[in-house]
Amino acid sequence: MIHVVAIITTQPGKRDEVLASFKEIIPTVLEEEGCIEYAPVIDAAGAPEIQTPFGEDTFLVMEKWSSAATLDAHGKSAHMAAYGAKIGHLLAGRVIHILSPA
Repeated sequence: MIHVVAIITTQPGKRDEVLASFKEIIPTVLEEEGCIEYAPVIDAAGAPEIQTPFGEDTFLVMEKWSSAATLDAHGKSAHMAAYGAKIGHLLAGRVIHILSPA
């Protein structure tokens, strides 16, 4: 199994717009072969002081894939290309961490 943590930072004030577009593709991604989990998350309100917030312009995508091959196919899919074309100008940065269980 492959775990992915994608850190998406939008242009100032554009997180809600990008998240709305992201939520539109979730059902399609969840139908992809090998997709186990695909969910956006934001900083928890009222979290203890130990939290290091990402901020109001950032969200993370928590993903689980059955293999590196299914993750690779996801990244090359037509719907992800369309999503990228739609929201690319609204992004300030993107960092992808691909992880294996310890």
